[in-house]
Amino acid sequence: MRIDIVSIFPEYFSPLDVSLIGKARARGILDIRLHQLRDWTHDVHRTVDDTPYGGGPGMVMKPEPWGEALDAIAGDVRRLDAEPGEVPGPGAETVPTLIVPTPSGRPFTQADAVRLAREPWLVFACGRYEGIDGRVVEHARTRMPVEELSIGDYVLAGGEAAVLVMIEAIGRLLPGVLGNAVSAVDDSFAPGAMESLLEGPVYTKPPEWRGLRVPDVLLSGNHGVIARWRRDQALRRTAANRPELVAGMGALDERDRRVLDALDSAETGD
Repeated sequence: MRIDIVSIFPEYFSPLDVSLIGKARARGILDIRLHQLRDWTHDVHRTVDDTPYGGGPGMVMKPEPWGEALDAIAGDVRRLDAEPGEVPGPGAETVPTLIVPTPSGRPFTQADAVRLAREPWLVFACGRYEGIDGRVVEHARTRMPVEELSIGDYVLAGGEAAVLVMIEAIGRLLPGVLGNAVSAVDDSFAPGAMESLLEGPVYTKPPEWRGLRVPDVLLSGNHGVIARWRRDQALRRTAANRPELVAGMGALDERDRRVLDALDSAETGD
């Protein structure tokens, strides 16, 4: 997968050189290219922002540098595996998907990470100040798929932190990135993973630590009982931390209902 990132702070992305994503880059699974937005400015101050039309606080990122940046990046229609200077054959063009992190975007979910991990080429546009001039996204939609995504109901100083989150969520799903591909199947929010229940607590050796023991069921070797215990723990954690997910679940079996009824009774003191 190729990923292009446009930012006025490309140095922000040094974490992409470490851990799983760094190893994926070193092995050629991920081709991440960083771009300084100011390289597409033409004044001595390398200006990327201006006052907003209609008044209001803050500054807005100018459309001209963003337009030129996307022209330069998305205009590269060589095959993703082509050598520099190689002329692509018929049908070799690849159009990237532009992702714009913004608090006003649609919530980014694990399902989005799974879907975007299947794309060959992503471009991330890191906004700053009060955001990017709206015409940039409007024009980009005439050339490529565009997704405006939010990682939560809060405001950051810029899109860089959100891009790091999304790249890690997407990148770890690429074939060959995780040491054990099955690890991603049981993730919280993984599509089909226990109706998007949160993952319950996990344990490793030693069996006792500071007076606390690993639950005996996990040492039993009875995989059916262990699977049921894990589901019970997931139900309890989800009901406590994300009750709206439980409310949106489909049919519950009798054991599920008993677990949830016990939680309700504990909360009401019955």
